[in-house]
Amino acid sequence: MKNTHLKLLLHVCCGPCSTTVLERLFHNYDITVFFFNPNIGPAEEYELRRDESKRFIEQAYGPDVKFIEGNPDPGLFYHIARGLEKEPEGGRRCQACFRLRLEETARYAQENQFDLFCTTLTVSPHKDAMLINRIGEEAAEKMGSISYLPSDFKKQNGFCRSVEISKENGLYRQKYCGCVFSMEHSVHLQ
Repeated sequence: MKNTHLKLLLHVCCGPCSTTVLERLFHNYDITVFFFNPNIGPAEEYELRRDESKRFIEQAYGPDVKFIEGNPDPGLFYHIARGLEKEPEGGRRCQACFRLRLEETARYAQENQFDLFCTTLTVSPHKDAMLINRIGEEAAEKMGSISYLPSDFKKQNGFCRSVEISKENGLYRQKYCGCVFSMEHSVHLQ
């Protein structure tokens, strides 16, 4: 039987966030994971999150979900964060970071004949799903011929389920969002 599912490019920020999202979307879409996160630092943290994402996807979905790594150059993030270094978590720096990642996901999706794109960012209880969805819709409009799949994956216990699946699979769970500025913020909270 021919697979008639729409091709979905799923932006993934880490292994734990991908768990619930893939569980919910897998049976309805032909999914390719796009790990584009030049914001994650330092380099060792980036590599750990990338490798854990890839390991989980291969372990849980085998060849049924493809994994693609976007450009990891942190200069892409530092360029858009210039002047926003002192912004609080959830502020303008985070919005610029969401925009960077979703616009690149939209561009890649359009250039590689995907039907739509989405992100795992909305599974986090610390992220504003309405803001992320608005940025995703704007990125889709900017491209012109790609659609964005709006979501709020934290709903229906999505975040709790991601914690559960992460524990079952021994996934590394980070203690900060990803950029060095959020790492500094999390250190001050401890």
